[in-house]
Amino acid sequence: MSQLTETLERPVGASTNPASETARHWLGAFGDALAQGDPAGAARLFTKTSFWRDLVAFTWNLKTVENPAGVEDMLRETLDHVVPSNFQLAEEAEEADGVVTAWFTFEIKVGRGEGLVRLKDGKAWTLLTALYELKGHEEPMAENRPMGAEHGVDPDRKAWVERREEELETLGYTKQPHTVIVGGGQGGIALGARLRQLGVPTIIVEKNDRPGDSWRNRYKTLCLHDPVWYDHLPYIPFPKNWPVFSPKDKIGDWLEMYTRVMELNYWSKTEATHARYNDEAGEWEVTVNRDGEEVVLRPKELVMATGMSGYPNIPNFKGQHIFKGEQQHSSEHRGPEGCEDKRVVVVGSNNSAHDICASLWEVGADVTMVQRSSTHVVQSDSLMEHGLGDLYSERAVRNGMTTHRADMIFASLPYRILHEFQTPIYDKIKKLDSDFYDALEEAGFMIDFGPDGSGLFMKYLRRGSGYYIDVGASQLIIDGKVKVARGQVVELTEDAVVLEDGTELPADLVIYATGYGSMNGWVAGLIDEATARKAGKVWGIGSDTRKDPGPWEGEQRNMWKPTQVDHLWFHGGNLHQSRHYSLYLALQLKARHEEIPTPVYGLQEVHHDGI
Repeated sequence: MSQLTETLERPVGASTNPASETARHWLGAFGDALAQGDPAGAARLFTKTSFWRDLVAFTWNLKTVENPAGVEDMLRETLDHVVPSNFQLAEEAEEADGVVTAWFTFEIKVGRGEGLVRLKDGKAWTLLTALYELKGHEEPMAENRPMGAEHGVDPDRKAWVERREEELETLGYTKQPHTVIVGGGQGGIALGARLRQLGVPTIIVEKNDRPGDSWRNRYKTLCLHDPVWYDHLPYIPFPKNWPVFSPKDKIGDWLEMYTRVMELNYWSKTEATHARYNDEAGEWEVTVNRDGEEVVLRPKELVMATGMSGYPNIPNFKGQHIFKGEQQHSSEHRGPEGCEDKRVVVVGSNNSAHDICASLWEVGADVTMVQRSSTHVVQSDSLMEHGLGDLYSERAVRNGMTTHRADMIFASLPYRILHEFQTPIYDKIKKLDSDFYDALEEAGFMIDFGPDGSGLFMKYLRRGSGYYIDVGASQLIIDGKVKVARGQVVELTEDAVVLEDGTELPADLVIYATGYGSMNGWVAGLIDEATARKAGKVWGIGSDTRKDPGPWEGEQRNMWKPTQVDHLWFHGGNLHQSRHYSLYLALQLKARHEEIPTPVYGLQEVHHDGI
């Protein structure tokens, strides 16, 4: 039984309510239509404007279809091999504002799934279906947990530590992994833990010395701006005394501990240097340098888990070669030590830029932030209370909310209409914090709330940038302690940054907090540019807003699902996404490991090469 099932399966007794009757009637009719092989009949159970988001269960993909026509098309392609059945209400349904919300369970030929439906006038407005386990390949949890100790006597017995040492010595050498994950940050670790529980031989490749170094090696004031309730890893939640906002070194230590207790095959001090797919052998050849030793791994599946971003974006300005001071990208910045009394210009105005400016000011540096375009800013307290509080907070926990239930609620909101749920939240925040925003603008800082007023999370989904969660730096800007210069940089002189209006900003150090390219840039470096172009741009939903070009995609480009390059996958995102979507990627990989047929519906087309 999965964590999700434990969360959702609450006995539904003889007592009922009108909402439950409505939900049962819909589930019954929907299940009957599917059992009868009637896609058109099933589609008629959806409202004129409706959305079905499927996580692997029907599509072996992450796919959202829209309106009855989209439902019918998907079912015509998938119904015969999915064989869905046994749709059951998991708990009493609820009704609010004319919408019935119902949790349910179901089965498909090869697995078990769970979901959430919202009904309007007896028809489905939004539907979420999600596979949570494969039949015969359930995770060894609860009553199925391993014994650990082998009772009885056996002269050939191997202790746990001996078996573990044998695995560490042989995997990658005399035995090959099924999956190699390139990148050992939180994304690679979360996916590795899922695959470990599913019995998929996996090696995580990480160039840093220790798990967690991707956090430890950043600037000293880095911390999670998301609260702890949003950030748990699979299987092992943070303890109840864990800080609300985790400092980077504490996160690093947690990740290192996690890799050990979850028994992950984690190759630190290892850099993947080249990869190619051998069509004849049906496997990858991944060359790695493991602490000075060259090793060739031959997995069936290759996962890029290098975060949600690619190589650092380092701008090319006239005069960079003559600047006498130091220049560094924010990813190279280790902290403010040695910057006392220096004149520092930080190019950029998002999260990293604010954090770096604040820490530099604390040691006495003369700091100027160059804001080239407007930034969405939301105060941390306001985000926690109004943006996340109903799902991810101590208040939510007291009200019975679990992490997985919150994840499923969030996942059940289709990206096409998610902004409609977000905009009222930010309208409220804008009004409540109007004095704060007025003060920022008076200080010369340009504010926006996204092209449709939908705020932070939509900016994150669309472009992964353009925002700051305020944990203190905004007040420094308001007070004039961190100066703001607006405009584009046109050149560097020997000792200054020059803006397009002629403003010269004296500088001893220039920090480029200018973000990162598409994640498929790592593919170009590891495999080749042709493969990177074939896979296409990673991240964004096709909203046709700034840095997220159309056409509409409906899901995150290339993330956690099949790509146009067979056997190549992308995984990452924030801790919430790494936790939640690692399950669905792991199930796809497990199915391939077990040679379960995985016909993909709606394989994403490539509209932007991202290079």
